[in-house]
Amino acid sequence: MLHCSRVVVLEEAMANLTISVDDKVLKQARLRALEENTSVNAVLGKRLEEYAQGDGVRRRRLAALQRVIELADAHTIERGATPWQREALYER
Repeated sequence: MLHCSRVVVLEEAMANLTISVDDKVLKQARLRALEENTSVNAVLGKRLEEYAQGDGVRRRRLAALQRVIELADAHTIERGATPWQREALYER
């Protein structure tokens, strides 16, 4: 079941959301939220916000990864004529 309504809180429009969840899961979530000095409502609100903004975060991460790949391609390292040997690299 899902139910939505809107309320205005401090000049900011907020929506009420009603969800159905297993009783055991809700009890566990309430206990964890209590241990973390928060509420299930606050945890779900934060998670929903992160979920809604996830596409923008994913795009920024992919752009950053692309930039790292471009930098790696543009800056090669010469290792010289002698091939590296694994054993020589780990000699003490």
